Amino acid sequence: METWNQTSSDAVRSHTPLVVNRRIDEHVEACVRHMAQHADRAEMSRYLDRLEKEWDISRALSVGAAAAVALGLLLGRKDGGSWRVLSAVAAGTLFQHGLFGFGPMSGVLRLMGVRTRREIDLEKFAIKALRGDFERIPNDGGPLAKANAALVAAQS
Repeated sequence: METWNQTSSDAVRSHTPLVVNRRIDEHVEACVRHMAQHADRAEMSRYLDRLEKEWDISRALSVGAAAAVALGLLLGRKDGGSWRVLSAVAAGTLFQHGLFGFGPMSGVLRLMGVRTRREIDLEKFAIKALRGDFERIPNDGGPLAKANAALVAAQS
C-alpha cells in the first residue's frame, strides 16, 4: 500500500521512532483492509463506535499524570513529604507534554500502542469512507484499492 500517513505536524509522531509509527500504521492498514474485504455496514458501525471510545495519547497521559500527582500527594501526606517528588515529576511531565506536544511518557505510551487523536481519526474517516459516507471513494479496483483510496481520502 502506498504511504498515506504523512502527519508531519504531529509532534508525538515526529518524536516517535519510525519503527513504532510504522507498527501503528500497519495496524490501521490491516483494520481498514479487513473492513474493505469482509465487513458489512453494521460491523463497520460497531468498529467506529469502538474507535470513538479509544483513548488518545493526550487523554491517557493526562489521566496517568493526574493519578500520579494525587498518589504522590496522598502518600506524601502520610510519609512526611518524600512521595511528593512523584507529584512534581508527574506534573512536570504533563507540563512538558502540554508545551511541546510530547514528553518522555509519550514514548512509553507509544510503545504500548497508544495513538494520537489524528491517527485514530484517520482510521475512523477511512472506515466511514468505506462504509459509503463520502463520495470520493471509487467503487472499481477491488477491496484493496478501495482501502488505499479510503486511507488517502481520510488524510486529505
